[in-house]
Amino acid sequence: MRRSMKIATTSVALVGLFALAACTTDPAVAPPDAPETGDAAAPEGDEWFDQELFDAQFAQREVEPAGPEAEPYLQHIDAEMVDTSQYAGEGAKKACFANASISNPWRQTGWITMNQQLKALQDAGVISAMETRDAQDSDDTQIADIDYFIAEGECDVFVISPNSTAALTPAVERACETGKPVIVFDRGVNTDCPVTFIHPIGGFAWGIDTAQFLIDNLEEGDKVVALRILPGVDVLEHRWAAAEHLFDEAGIEAVDYFSGGDPAEIKNIISDELAKGDVAGVWMDAGDGAVAAIEAFEDAGADYPVMTGEDEMSFLRKWQETGLTGLAPVYSNFQWRTPLLAIQSIFAGEEIPKEWVLPQSPITEDELDRYLTENEGMPDGHYAKFGGENLPGYPQVWQQRQMP
Repeated sequence: MRRSMKIATTSVALVGLFALAACTTDPAVAPPDAPETGDAAAPEGDEWFDQELFDAQFAQREVEPAGPEAEPYLQHIDAEMVDTSQYAGEGAKKACFANASISNPWRQTGWITMNQQLKALQDAGVISAMETRDAQDSDDTQIADIDYFIAEGECDVFVISPNSTAALTPAVERACETGKPVIVFDRGVNTDCPVTFIHPIGGFAWGIDTAQFLIDNLEEGDKVVALRILPGVDVLEHRWAAAEHLFDEAGIEAVDYFSGGDPAEIKNIISDELAKGDVAGVWMDAGDGAVAAIEAFEDAGADYPVMTGEDEMSFLRKWQETGLTGLAPVYSNFQWRTPLLAIQSIFAGEEIPKEWVLPQSPITEDELDRYLTENEGMPDGHYAKFGGENLPGYPQVWQQRQMP
């Protein structure tokens, strides 16, 4: 069974779509013949499917993380620990943070959490200050930001969330050559010189969790509409490659569309598919527009689908309101705390994971009410598993959602 891929026509230009993509997007990674919006078909999922990575992330989903049970941002999976005693030192240290952007709600939620963690570590005398430069989704700007920090010569530690993998690798290597510790998180680079690379399990894990949920709740031959943000982004492509692989094995008819996260376009896609016949499931590679997808079923007077969204509050609230059969996959937002806590460990000379793989666990129906209660009063763009409940300023800082 082959899937059918369609690209919905939208007024959003491809360059603008990158701002809508989920936290892990890597705009430098694009396969040959990636489509322009509203034009030719995207490459088949096989272009992105990696059996070895699929198997590794499949297994990591079942591993009990090491670390404190109540602090998932300090947990790790299958870690190789590395010695950091060479960096041990007294007194508060200055951190320099080169950030890809805060251009979407996921990154904004993380940025707020990171700044509250910073305040706690400043109060504890661990970090004196964190100088931050925001690249606004530009490789060139972020490369210049890192080189500025190096030339400035005042950084005790570098923290880098790369805009893209290949383009930022040389700049990260230059930071490593200073002899100061370098921490990379969220998106990776093609070098192992950083002291640690921090990230949740990955895109294949997301695709496995979501596709298996739909398969378990549907019948062979049922139709699933897959709503995708944009092509050519590695982690998003991995999410779909894993899901498509499992749908094909299970005999699920999956048709996928690129929507750009545009609610109006999502409604059009769902409406067109419903006009052709029953739609039993909806799969999403990010939660943007999840509410619009549900509203399209309401507008058509159709039964609610089995659906996967994300742990963004707007989806969780609509899920509870409708009572549909749902799952909220997670790309753990609490990872924004971990780099600063890694700084604390590094300058204490403690061992830390070389590759710091954080747990990535979806929100199930049994957990929905609890996460809604715990996040009551949070705005729709907030992410339920943000992991900042024990930080100063909770909950008001996140409710106000003012960018630091």
